[in-house]
Amino acid sequence: MTGILEGRVAIVTGAGRGLGREHALELARQGAKVVVNDLGTSGAGEGASSGPAEEVVAAIRAAGGEAVANGADVADFAAAEALVKQAIATFGALDVLVNNAGFVRDRMLVNTSEQEWDAVIRVHLKGHFAPLRHAAAYWRQEAKAGRPRAARVVNTSSGAGLQGSVGQGTYSAAKAGIAGLTLVAAAELAPYGVTVNAIAPSARTRMTEGPFAATMAAPDSGFDRAHPGNVSPLVAWLASVEAGDVTGRVVEIEGGRICVEDGWRHGPVVERDERWAAADVGPVLRTLLAEAAPPEPPYGARS
Repeated sequence: MTGILEGRVAIVTGAGRGLGREHALELARQGAKVVVNDLGTSGAGEGASSGPAEEVVAAIRAAGGEAVANGADVADFAAAEALVKQAIATFGALDVLVNNAGFVRDRMLVNTSEQEWDAVIRVHLKGHFAPLRHAAAYWRQEAKAGRPRAARVVNTSSGAGLQGSVGQGTYSAAKAGIAGLTLVAAAELAPYGVTVNAIAPSARTRMTEGPFAATMAAPDSGFDRAHPGNVSPLVAWLASVEAGDVTGRVVEIEGGRICVEDGWRHGPVVERDERWAAADVGPVLRTLLAEAAPPEPPYGARS
């Protein structure tokens, strides 16, 4: 296998099914050696099985690529460290981390339990932090030793985290946190030659079967915009050496559509050199709101 990732070593989390599976296959197709991480849980994050990760590894090897399986819970700090060490011990280095693992437990806010909140935040947000923390430590160590690597991190946010999604408050909060983490990591790791970006994908997976099932149905013919494989070429390019000048970005992708998100930017402003009186705030703020762009509709509510 040869391509834009020839000779690079990558970890893909949550790579047993859906988007992660397609990412692992595409990275291998482009020449990367891949650690296929998957805990093998249900769509609700329950149970465990080595089967999904092993199946992807078998598919990569059958196509002539190199891959190994890993069944770590990426939100477990020690297990995430072992995942990074496995990549280095097996393939001699680590160049790419694709954080993809996650699940959903959709609820309206008034019905969300503390346990559901904690579980989703843990897997998505801590599940991004823990592998990133250990990979970053390795890359910093390599840079300080005079062996800098053109390392790349691709995180997985969501339109739900950028515009909000009704019935997905916990998931939206986690995905918004991932976008924020991406910005911080991009700035902090830049001195070591590491880029950190995030994608906001829209595709047909186990996680989208509920909220957007109608819009995610496969067409009778023609281009299947909802196929998860459509997202993976973007991930592969962001993981490449060529993408070294792109960092701190969130890129939305659906089918053949790629959109660079603007994120939070300073808008209209009024400033005075004294404390505001509460009664004066309303008229000024209403003027600023009239000048500012209106919020986008919640994710999934676009016409």
